[in-house]
Amino acid sequence: MGQLDRISSPDDVRRLTARQADDLAAEIRTFLVDRVSRTGGHLGPNLGVVELTIAMHRVFESPLDTMVFDTGHQAYVHKLLTGRRDFSQLRSKGGLSGYPSRAESVHDVVENSHASTALSWADGIAKANELQGRGDRHVVAVIGDGALTGGMAWEALNNIAAGQDRRLVIVVNDNGRSYAPTIGGLAHHLDTLRTTRGYENVLSWGKRTLRRSGPPGRATYDALHGMKKGIKDVLVPQGMFEDLGIKYVGPVDGHDVRAVERALRNAKAFGGPVIVHVITEKGRGYVPAEQDVADRFHAVGKIHPETGLPVAPSRFEWTSVFADELVRIGRRRPDVVAITAAMLQPVGLAPFAAEFPSRVFDVGIAEQHAATSAAGMAFGGLHPVVAVYATFLNRAFDQILMDVALHKAGVTFVLDRAGLTGSDGASHNGMWDLSMLGVVPGLRLAAPRDEETLRDALRTAVDVDDAPTVVRYPKGALVDPVPAIDHLDGIDVLARHDGPADAPHVLVVGYGAMAQTALETAEVLAAHGLRVMVVDPRWVLPVAGALTKLVGDHDHVVTIEDGVVDGGLGSVVAQRAREAGIGTPVQAFGIPRAFLDHATREQLVTELRLHPADIARDTLAALGLSS
Repeated sequence: MGQLDRISSPDDVRRLTARQADDLAAEIRTFLVDRVSRTGGHLGPNLGVVELTIAMHRVFESPLDTMVFDTGHQAYVHKLLTGRRDFSQLRSKGGLSGYPSRAESVHDVVENSHASTALSWADGIAKANELQGRGDRHVVAVIGDGALTGGMAWEALNNIAAGQDRRLVIVVNDNGRSYAPTIGGLAHHLDTLRTTRGYENVLSWGKRTLRRSGPPGRATYDALHGMKKGIKDVLVPQGMFEDLGIKYVGPVDGHDVRAVERALRNAKAFGGPVIVHVITEKGRGYVPAEQDVADRFHAVGKIHPETGLPVAPSRFEWTSVFADELVRIGRRRPDVVAITAAMLQPVGLAPFAAEFPSRVFDVGIAEQHAATSAAGMAFGGLHPVVAVYATFLNRAFDQILMDVALHKAGVTFVLDRAGLTGSDGASHNGMWDLSMLGVVPGLRLAAPRDEETLRDALRTAVDVDDAPTVVRYPKGALVDPVPAIDHLDGIDVLARHDGPADAPHVLVVGYGAMAQTALETAEVLAAHGLRVMVVDPRWVLPVAGALTKLVGDHDHVVTIEDGVVDGGLGSVVAQRAREAGIGTPVQAFGIPRAFLDHATREQLVTELRLHPADIARDTLAALGLSS
């Protein structure tokens, strides 16, 4: 029986000898490669925090001491050490979440996987502990160096420094990367800390030489060690942290359990806020990950564990189409630039960066800054394209509203993974954007349904120079082309089904990923004798006058969307119809206003009754017809 087999709670981890802890680390790496290769998941980040997480659970006592991970994709080892060994359905319905989950364990606190939030959580928990008289517990926040590029982390640090008696330990997991290598001034600062040995060498010399010189020598060494401000500022430029008023410890080898334990115990004993700077290697111990220059196997699908190669080749994806079209646009438009928030490759900007390196700006995990900086670029005569996952646009709403839209800035936001994404759970479903952006004056939003309409939408979007434009598309492989059979004032007609003249005339509106669903729904309705027209507005916001007119020309309207139904297209279409004095009922189908657990997209569609047969059945019921 190995060490991992003996671990069912953190108490078991604390009982291990130092040698057994090292054996446990090796077993965990083997376990992660074996299990995650079968399911897919965030492999590289977790291989990098094995020893760190073991040390944390040996020094602190979860759940009495609260552990917060930023971001939560580096919490697989934490799951193992808190008794969660069944990774067979990781990120699948009914299985373990890919992030911390309160429903799984009392050891999990923060479920949201959006970055740069852990320090604010930790600050709040520490304040609550203080006010509630809970002086026997600590808060430990693990934050990746990439997450420190987010402004919210620095707002939190500013406040944490004000509570000198609060028992709060900040572990900076510094692997030089977020998805890709971390960029910016902070990254350069941490690089220096990582590689400067002057301070450590001076102290090592003092310890060897002065302490052997009797009481005077020891006193000299203690004085030298105590002059940390002067010495460290000269030899190691770490004053950024200590100038905030937060004690700094490190850098520490994050793959040495004993070294990390010593640093954490010292931090724990300090009794106030402490930053422990831990150097780790993303993908540690797995050669395919270590050799992956792009992102060290940050997130993988199902792979062959021996080689790291995908089990099944990936199909041409939506992101690839965006990447290709943006390069084409860049060749003819020197004013077009691209912005990413630490996700150059995942959002498809790597080809643009390869051809136009001076026209790509990676701002770190700082979506708010990305949006406002884009407004500034637009003012300066450029047309920025900000590419983000749809779920992360939520973080920049105020900047889109007040910096971009208010100033009529020509900025294009491209939203990858819009709609139901599935396996990453509630925080990653890109389902909020349409409802949220619908209140922004002047904003135009397109939802292409296939490759041709995506290319066209992007070309159209970058030609708008007096308002924000948004292009959203789903996660995954491209669908087959969905051609229009007609066009009515900018609205694509995808199908017409004739029927008896006295049969209800139904308009089915489907856009983006739901266009095919709309077509299949219409076929079911037509089979029940209804007259049906299927349309795709393509540009969803603002609602076209031609679409409102079509509503008035029909007896019943069905809208199908891959977003929150409250405030979605159906809601807006119904409102515009009422304003025009049109009484046609509008029946809206979409995602409810709720947080959805991790599952496949197909499972979620089934659960939400968004299959064509379900929509058709509910439509017939609304018309008083049997299905």
